Amino acid sequence: MQEPYGRSEKNWVLGLTSLASFMMALDALIVTTALATIRSQFGSPVETLQWAVNAFNLSFAVLLLAGAALGDRFGRRRMFAAGIALFVLASAGCALSATAGWLIASRAAQGAGAALVMPLAMAILSSAFGRDERPRALGIFSGITGFALIIGAAVGGFITESLGWRWIFWINLPIGVIAIVLVLTRLRESFGPAVALDITGLLLVAIAALALVWSLLRGNSAGWTSPEVTSTIIAGLVFTVAFVLFELRAAAPMVPMRLFASRSFASAIVASLLFYAAMYGVVFLLPQFLQNTLGFSPFGAGLRLLPWTATLFVTAPIAGAAVNKFGERPLVVAGLLMQAVGLGWIAVMVAPGLAYSAMVAPLILAGVGVSMAMPAAQNAILGSVMPAEMGKASGVFNMGRFLGGMFGIAAMVATFSANGSVDSAATFSRGFAAAMMLAAALSLAGALAGLCLPARQRVAVTEVPQNS
Repeated sequence: MQEPYGRSEKNWVLGLTSLASFMMALDALIVTTALATIRSQFGSPVETLQWAVNAFNLSFAVLLLAGAALGDRFGRRRMFAAGIALFVLASAGCALSATAGWLIASRAAQGAGAALVMPLAMAILSSAFGRDERPRALGIFSGITGFALIIGAAVGGFITESLGWRWIFWINLPIGVIAIVLVLTRLRESFGPAVALDITGLLLVAIAALALVWSLLRGNSAGWTSPEVTSTIIAGLVFTVAFVLFELRAAAPMVPMRLFASRSFASAIVASLLFYAAMYGVVFLLPQFLQNTLGFSPFGAGLRLLPWTATLFVTAPIAGAAVNKFGERPLVVAGLLMQAVGLGWIAVMVAPGLAYSAMVAPLILAGVGVSMAMPAAQNAILGSVMPAEMGKASGVFNMGRFLGGMFGIAAMVATFSANGSVDSAATFSRGFAAAMMLAAALSLAGALAGLCLPARQRVAVTEVPQNS
């Protein structure tokens, strides 16, 4: 049996997993505000440089579940450190890029490193903290990681203006090296079930994810009814069904389908997919509204997201602790209803002459809401599985979060294009308002999924020792 973690050891676990996840999440969006400078230096069209973002996302999506499986098989601490090392090397490749193709390839390698780090961070964190302490730890972890996703564009703009775009990537090297040393010296090794890798399952889910994500990325530019998009959607669905059927029969499945028999697990996964779809879509469009319609600079727009983002630091840890008292369902439902109201509020007031001050209250309301829902949903997912399967559960959660985010961006951009354009402040406002209303609807659907979570069971629970 595994010895209990001491307070100091728990603090190291929380600090290092949060630091690594923050670095990975930050780089998912940090390059967006530097693309104009990169395009000017390389002389590449926008259609090419969009893959500086998409390459990271694609490799992250298709390798995510493999990262969790490798951690279970070869050691979570070992693979966690290896993921950071790959990310650091890829960051150096990005900084040294002489062509757009070089940059895109290096960004794909960064995504592969992140695919190792992100699911294993949650698994390591969950194995260190017991049932009563885990919600608060996940709340802090979620707040730090979520904040990185939202400030990425602003940080990228600030660094690009101050030091040059290559420093967006150089800065990862000293932080990453220090993190690797501390991970190897301060964290305890842990393993999942010692079973053979599910190579067939990995290939099936990789092809399915690649096809579905590709269709989401290409839908707006190629056309949703184009042969390219329809064929990739069909291929993605076929391979998804094949993956599920294979996993149901596999002796050692990468994703045990029995996990979805748990109402808590299944409901929390669906709710997470929906609220991350809304959140990622807003993160993508709101800074552009602040710049194109209200006239702020990229860095200024990022600063004006703080009424939304700062709520994560205050609310998420409190909400994580409140799970023990109230259970997951009230926090997920109430939080997503608050996000729906906040985003809908913005949608009905949007206009070219809108004063930014009018957006502060709904931004705070939406931020507090999603900050309540995130740790509660994660706790429902991880609390519904055995400790040995936490790596796989966190991999499924992160895959759902990513695919939900990609769906949200694609759906909100499609809604924006159908109702407005970038030609003027008035047409941008019309498209943005329609997209924000969709984000509110997605949040409301997430709240409905949260209603399916089981009610809080007020019984004494004895912590089960966790095997290493």
